[in-house]
Amino acid sequence: MLDGRPLIDVHLHPAHRAGLKPSWDVWVQDFDSPALHDLYDGDGAVRPDAFEAMLAGEGVDAAVVLAEYSPRVTGWQTVEQMLPLCSDRVRMAANVNPHVHHPVADELSRQLDLGAVALKVHPVHGGFPACDRALYPAYDICQDRGIPVVVHCGTSTFPGAQNRFGDPILLDEVLRDFPDLDVVLAHGGRGWWYDAAAFLALANEHVWIELSGLPPSRLQAYYARHNWARLTQKMIFGTDWPGIPGIARNARAVAALLPDDATTDLVLWRNAAQVYHLKPPA
Repeated sequence: MLDGRPLIDVHLHPAHRAGLKPSWDVWVQDFDSPALHDLYDGDGAVRPDAFEAMLAGEGVDAAVVLAEYSPRVTGWQTVEQMLPLCSDRVRMAANVNPHVHHPVADELSRQLDLGAVALKVHPVHGGFPACDRALYPAYDICQDRGIPVVVHCGTSTFPGAQNRFGDPILLDEVLRDFPDLDVVLAHGGRGWWYDAAAFLALANEHVWIELSGLPPSRLQAYYARHNWARLTQKMIFGTDWPGIPGIARNARAVAALLPDDATTDLVLWRNAAQVYHLKPPA
């Protein structure tokens, strides 16, 4: 817990260094540190015990780690590499790329059977629109099982990223065709699409704004054209670790912006617990 309140971070990238396409300095940006290096073993994998201790020290009760199959941009981070990190505190998200996985339904089912609690799709790094019909069988499985779909929604600075696929409007037909599917907008429309992401979240009970990669100090400016008190009720806390100053630091900064304790609970843990079916301490 953090300051007496449960905390869930739904967006962490404990990348295996051998699978990264960009250099380490590009990957961690300005947030390299001896403490981060201490989390890794000699083979370039995050040590489960050290990762668990880091999360506990940051006050995180539940976390979701992300695999990614984007060989052109960020590389190859498999669900099998995430599995050793999974515990009562740590769960993983599945990831499918229609250029890599065929049929996607079979691959998604395989990853869900390994314990994934969500599906992440990364159009900007994978090079496909979120409305690609090849993904529809995966969306159908998620809607049927109550599994949320996390979509990278916003720009990326990694070389090779195709930012045109970060536009939230590409999800409009997905939301129409899968009306009961929970869709989490990772990065909340970062770059050019904050208003579009906010509109989708406010207009659809199954759409959520996820805060990973967004500096807390700028959140109110990003969404200045919308009702802050109402929009915050649709937000889910995530960090994009390790590319941040710190999980607890970000969580406290977000909490300071929220209108009341009830909304703070929603953003820091209740919404995530509901959407991802996670169970933090009572």
